[in-house]
Amino acid sequence: MDRQGFTGAAPDADLIEALARATIARLPDAFRAHLGDVVLIVEDYADDATLAALGIEHPLDLTGIYHGRPVGEKSSMDSGALPDRIHLYRRAILDEWVETGVRLDDLVAHVTIHEIGHHFGLSDDDMHALEEAAG
Repeated sequence: MDRQGFTGAAPDADLIEALARATIARLPDAFRAHLGDVVLIVEDYADDATLAALGIEHPLDLTGIYHGRPVGEKSSMDSGALPDRIHLYRRAILDEWVETGVRLDDLVAHVTIHEIGHHFGLSDDDMHALEEAAG
């Protein structure tokens, strides 16, 4: 979805979530198999505590974040811990969409894969390769 000819209301959280889930569905099976317990949450903005913890002053500067322990660091001691979560921040994503002109589905895919990459403890290069594999 691009901005050209877009005359409707701003894309809502349901659309952002649908785009993120479509991205996840395109991931290689080896990655999807280990995402079953990860919760996807779409909110308008990051909360103040998250922004403060990251040293980010403006909520439009954070498009997404992964909360949890990377797969390789998990242990049986994690029993009872909150599930791993990927938060996508709709307003920051929409702001970047308008500023860059990147297709919305491509932008949501990029942010989603970046956060999934943190779940797997991937490097930035590995995240880019995963993004290409998800096409």
